[in-house]
Amino acid sequence: MKSSGRQVKDLLYAQVARIGKAVCSPKRLELIDLLCQGEKPVERLAAEAQISLKLASAHLKELRQAHMVEARKEGKNVYYRLTNEAVADFWVAIRSLAEDRLLELRAALAKLAEHAHELTPMSSEELLARAKRGDVIVLDVRPPSEYATGHLPYAQSMPLDELKKRLAELPRDKPVVAYCRGPFCLMSKEAVEYLNQEGFHAVRFEDGVAEWRAHGLPVEVEESAP
Repeated sequence: MKSSGRQVKDLLYAQVARIGKAVCSPKRLELIDLLCQGEKPVERLAAEAQISLKLASAHLKELRQAHMVEARKEGKNVYYRLTNEAVADFWVAIRSLAEDRLLELRAALAKLAEHAHELTPMSSEELLARAKRGDVIVLDVRPPSEYATGHLPYAQSMPLDELKKRLAELPRDKPVVAYCRGPFCLMSKEAVEYLNQEGFHAVRFEDGVAEWRAHGLPVEVEESAP
């Protein structure tokens, strides 16, 4: 028979393992990454993760049972959000650990930065200081709702699908730094490639709001955010 002490330890480890079980799916990790950008309806999560509504609901149920996400209903719509910032910090930590340990992941990320000049050499702190002085233009190319939920200080909202028709708003005598949802996001890469084709000096900032916040840096929220 197991001792009472052993039984307690087994129970403790089993409870922690629930988190591991909840995030053992690549799609669940992607859903967490999407929810790091703010609350979203289940239909939008399914569309952005490119899975069926039924499968998205099943994955979210697993995350909800592990108390990593929570849901609310508004009429016929169901909205999901992370239970707290600790879940976003967990995602940043586990992704960073994977990048540190897995050569395959580093190789895949390297393909997103085939041209070294597209990535800014600035640290988060330097970017914040230069943006405050007005030395650089920081563009948030995510959807407006994500910008409203939380964005880097001094960043200007310019969603990727609006970039072409809003070029006149950008000064050509200052460097542009674009960011989106983090290292796995392609929106800022597309924005930088287009801006450079149009004669701007643009670079990509790999970190998103979740990484920025995890570094202990301030995040701004619009008054209209939910």
